[in-house]
Amino acid sequence: MSDPREGLTVTHRRYVPYAHAHYAGDLLDGAYVLGLFGDVATEVCVRTDGDEGLFASYSDVQFRAPVRAGDVLEATAVVTRVGTRSRTLEFQARVVCRGRPDRGPSAAEVLAEPLVAVTATGTVVVPAPGG
Repeated sequence: MSDPREGLTVTHRRYVPYAHAHYAGDLLDGAYVLGLFGDVATEVCVRTDGDEGLFASYSDVQFRAPVRAGDVLEATAVVTRVGTRSRTLEFQARVVCRGRPDRGPSAAEVLAEPLVAVTATGTVVVPAPGG
């Protein structure tokens, strides 16, 4: 029988400030999105187990498209497996809005289709029940 926590989905949205740009072209480093995944994983643990939990590992991370300052990112975690103390999560970060400096210094647009920027699989651990 499947655990009722499987399928739980948590999503955070965040504007990426220009102060976080790390490379030419206002690109961000990959660690920025992994930090967002950590934040969304923390909420998953609170919702499933009443504890912030700890991030144990990533088994797969794929950087699929650039993330730039001025983007609005949507980071989502879905619980795909529930063990005694571990939870497997599937992550996806999508760019939902993008700055358009070619149109003006503060121009931006909502993307017609979100751009999948990063995907990952990770494992979090929580305290033993009653522990």
